[in-house]
Amino acid sequence: MHKWSLAIGLSLCVAVQAAPPARVEIAYEVLYNDGVIADVTHLLEHDGVNYRLTERWKGRGLYALAGEAQRSSRGTIAADGLRPLEYEDLRSRREPARARFAWEAKMLTLQFRDGPQSRPMPAHAQDRLSFLFAFAFRAPGKLPTEFSVIDGKGVADYVFENAGRERIRIPAGEFDALHLVKREESPDGRSSEIWVDPARSHLPLRVLVVHKDGTRIDQVAVRVTVP
Repeated sequence: MHKWSLAIGLSLCVAVQAAPPARVEIAYEVLYNDGVIADVTHLLEHDGVNYRLTERWKGRGLYALAGEAQRSSRGTIAADGLRPLEYEDLRSRREPARARFAWEAKMLTLQFRDGPQSRPMPAHAQDRLSFLFAFAFRAPGKLPTEFSVIDGKGVADYVFENAGRERIRIPAGEFDALHLVKREESPDGRSSEIWVDPARSHLPLRVLVVHKDGTRIDQVAVRVTVP
């Protein structure tokens, strides 16, 4: 287990950075407003050519009744970052959601309840899990970063803007993190923010979503483990 000190120098273009360790496990707590409702673990494994991401979600208290959930993403690592090939979202008492990415053909195959559906692949394609780790393989610069985030149900377009460094204190420690804020272009009033570790390949430390009614879903790192 390591607590990492952080430092960052941003450029106007995409920054060059070392790849993250070959195996990283990040444990998080998920808070609904002020109460912890779940424990989440992200496991990243890669060899510089291929990657695999696994997320395990387990509810606490009353939320344990919802059962457990697991998401996975596997793909390749290109010069421009992660290229997912397969994504799967498995949850108790719900149909699986799956997505497949055909990069040469520029096509997606989505599957949730009604069987496989094909559609053209948008630019900046990532899945619901890989986009959180995309900055670990392609560092954010000062210009906005665009994502088309895909799961088995559809595509959501995100633009994250660089809000600069911010000192944060979370259960994993105190960090000089890089703060990324989702540009809001929809009328639902929901905001999204990500804080990443700029000293160690911009791994995600915290993810905060605030809904229009003020409800907060806050995922914060409890520990970061490397071999």
